[in-house]
Amino acid sequence: MKKALFTLILISTGFIVSAQDIIISVKDSTTRQPIPGVSVLNVTSQKGTATNNNGIFRLPRQDKGTIIFRFSSIGYEPATLNLTFPYTGVDTIPVLLKQQGENMQEVVISSTRTNSRVEDLPMKVEVLGLEDMQEESGIKPGNVASILGDLSVIHIQNTSAVNGNNSIRMQGMDGKYTQLLRDGLPVYEGLSGNFGVLAIPPLDLKQIEIIKGSVSTLYGGGAIAGMINFIAKTPGSKPELTLLANRSTLKENNFNTWYSQRWHKTGLTLFAGVTTQNPVDVNKDGFSDVPKVRQYLLHPRFFYYINPNATLVAGYTGTIEKREGGDMQVLDQGKNGLHQYTESNNSNRHSIDLQFTQRSLAGGSLHVKGAGSFYHLSHKEGDFLLQGNQTNTYAEISYNKKNKQHDWVIGFNNTGEIFRKNGTDSSLLNNYTYNTTGAFLQDAYYLTPQLMAEAGIRADYHNVYGWFILPRVAFVYKPISDLSLRLSGGTGYKTPAIFSSQTQTTGYRNLHPLPADILSEKSKGVNFDANYHTTLGKVDVTINQALYYTHINNPILPILQVDGTISLQNQPYHINSLGTDTYIRLSLEHLELYLGYNHTTSKYTSTPAIFIPFAPQDKFAGTLAYEIAEKWRFGIENSWNGNQYLYNNEKAPSYWFWAAMISRKLGEHVTIVLNGENIFDARQGKNAPLYTGNVNNPQFVPLWGPIDGRTINLSAKFDL
Repeated sequence: MKKALFTLILISTGFIVSAQDIIISVKDSTTRQPIPGVSVLNVTSQKGTATNNNGIFRLPRQDKGTIIFRFSSIGYEPATLNLTFPYTGVDTIPVLLKQQGENMQEVVISSTRTNSRVEDLPMKVEVLGLEDMQEESGIKPGNVASILGDLSVIHIQNTSAVNGNNSIRMQGMDGKYTQLLRDGLPVYEGLSGNFGVLAIPPLDLKQIEIIKGSVSTLYGGGAIAGMINFIAKTPGSKPELTLLANRSTLKENNFNTWYSQRWHKTGLTLFAGVTTQNPVDVNKDGFSDVPKVRQYLLHPRFFYYINPNATLVAGYTGTIEKREGGDMQVLDQGKNGLHQYTESNNSNRHSIDLQFTQRSLAGGSLHVKGAGSFYHLSHKEGDFLLQGNQTNTYAEISYNKKNKQHDWVIGFNNTGEIFRKNGTDSSLLNNYTYNTTGAFLQDAYYLTPQLMAEAGIRADYHNVYGWFILPRVAFVYKPISDLSLRLSGGTGYKTPAIFSSQTQTTGYRNLHPLPADILSEKSKGVNFDANYHTTLGKVDVTINQALYYTHINNPILPILQVDGTISLQNQPYHINSLGTDTYIRLSLEHLELYLGYNHTTSKYTSTPAIFIPFAPQDKFAGTLAYEIAEKWRFGIENSWNGNQYLYNNEKAPSYWFWAAMISRKLGEHVTIVLNGENIFDARQGKNAPLYTGNVNNPQFVPLWGPIDGRTINLSAKFDL
């Protein structure tokens, strides 16, 4: 729900008449840097063009008449320029575009490693920006699952009826094919990527970047269906302090604070948050549908501005989390002869990261970054205990340069993953050590101001599974200023992983270690989208239509053995995912509307073909919001999930999910939000039990829909 506004500062002087073309040079009003790809609309003729890679377009002179030009670029305020002929001004007219709003900045996508504007990219990227994060922090302060689930292309799958964990599905594929990053760093790998990864408070985020389709060429294994990058906020020109408190009808409490300040050469951001939740049995079957949660999060980041072109950032993230669910009588009163079952996840997550950026280095930018993460988990289901430690490391150096018609990036990185079981662990799993070294090269070539072609290649070496070569090509074409056409194709891979959303769903109790002869999964994918942005009177309109296809060889699935154990095995068939994603955004003054529809057919090509479970084939999502500036904001959201299959082509019921919120701003510093989630109480547990067996040894059914029911929460936020 973000509305872009535009303005123009025009400086021109006139001296002589020239027979040559008039050159209009468009630059940023602050940095005085050229702005390529600015949409230039001739309002008189309704014909459009765009500035070239140097921020310039040429206008032939004419004998008489008046031409009105409209300049627009995301992150800047639009404006008009009137030229009357015969023209008697200078041959070159400098046009300075002002960035929108005092605290608003141009939407720049860091996940592509080129720091390009979103409209210039040859791949489809959806951005949930700062305004979305600020609003969501009052709606669902404890995690980002809700705001991601609002998008039609993303489906959030519950993986446990007891501990509340979930995973992200994109393009109809399993969650293991979507890569998650934090500030461009892969800190959610292996064991640490299967428990509580969405428990990221929106108050700590600047934006979320969602790339749909394979980006394995840039980020290596795992980014087959897409990638989600969570970008933390940075210090602004003024000190900021935000305090937030929230309470829900499901006994959840959130207390978050965020502080930032920049001094002359240093800066600081600090997020601290506490979430507490007591267990709730929504469907009254004796087992918790909402777990007991105690979570403590600390995230400070330190900024050192060495000079105007060099910045060093160091950060620490610490999360201590305890989750417990199961038999409500055990949770309330303790175990007795009949009531014994509980499930608990106790984890500690600690990571440090370091990022250095040197701009204007031989005309380009150097980026050096690294992270080290330590994760400890004690996961207990009844009498079964999975207990271990995981250490993740990541180091990268990359260089990006824009040179005439080229925009290229080259880089090297190394990823390490070490898992060690504790002595009390009762699983069948083994320790392992993985290391992947990779190099990547990408070049974007501007053939014309309207057409850009991009090619890239990556080479990875995995210490266990060997070499992977990943080529990729992409194109973006702007036949008119308001229309962008994108086409990309690439390859990807996913090395065998013992910890994934698949194994989490089936459980780790009887899971065997990875077989010695297991093969990596390899993919090919094609993505196309058309994006049209225009203004119809006072209505700002964006229409996006995407098509995608992904093919995966050697899919790895958990297979039940005759002795009741589970083994991960390659299958002799493939995965095919074919889909379309459509969304429309409309803005009229203070009214905003988003409508999205996704249709995806994803199958295992076995005989007979089997639909991939827990992936709705049809999802409709809608959002309507109205704002009275600096006072009220009203919003209604809904989504319909239909034609979802479980195992062996068993079809799950379709369901609607509705939410509504009212926000009231009191003065300059206080915002009160009343929010309702699932207001019509769509629940899987309404008509069928969520477990089979007895209370001492329950067998929980697969989850295809919400289980926590209607939720109302009230939050108060103080911005100082």
